[in-house]
Amino acid sequence: VDGKYAGYVLLEDTVKEDSSKAIESLKALGVEDIIMLTGDSRHAAGSAAEKLNIKTVYSELLPHEKMERLERIMDEKSGSGKVAFVGDGINDSPVLARADVGIAMGGTGSDAAIEASDIVVMTDEPGKIPEAIVIARKTRKVVYQNIVLSMAVKAVVLALGAGGVATMWEAVFADVGVALLAILNAMRIIRVK
Repeated sequence: VDGKYAGYVLLEDTVKEDSSKAIESLKALGVEDIIMLTGDSRHAAGSAAEKLNIKTVYSELLPHEKMERLERIMDEKSGSGKVAFVGDGINDSPVLARADVGIAMGGTGSDAAIEASDIVVMTDEPGKIPEAIVIARKTRKVVYQNIVLSMAVKAVVLALGAGGVATMWEAVFADVGVALLAILNAMRIIRVK
């Protein structure tokens, strides 16, 4: 003011409130490596990584460099699991599409990121990501149970029918009854929180 230094304005991204807890939950679920890929400056990325206890950080990346880095990570991890990428910006779209699992933060995410992703978290709460993993694992387990139940009952009724022992009502149960049992079993997923 009047030619004298009076102060400065500092703009900085903030770490979302539940990010640290979300990362702890992911590690508890068996996620081995949490890696940060960002276009932010080295200082900003390092500060965020320190707050979140993230050991591996790649900063100042352009969109194509994020893709190259993801490709290298996927090559390193091939055979040992899936690689997920979480993003929200239009620059994240190619990486979201290329990752084994692309997760878009939909609350403020770009339409391109949402379109390119496999999973959309409709709020901007990182804590929803571990919840989604728990629901997905439970869903997979129920799907396997339903497939095994359905195939086993149908195989038994088919064998009994070939031997002339099964009646038409047992065949109806093997079809409609097992479908109803599978639906009831699948309804358990609704209670998963």
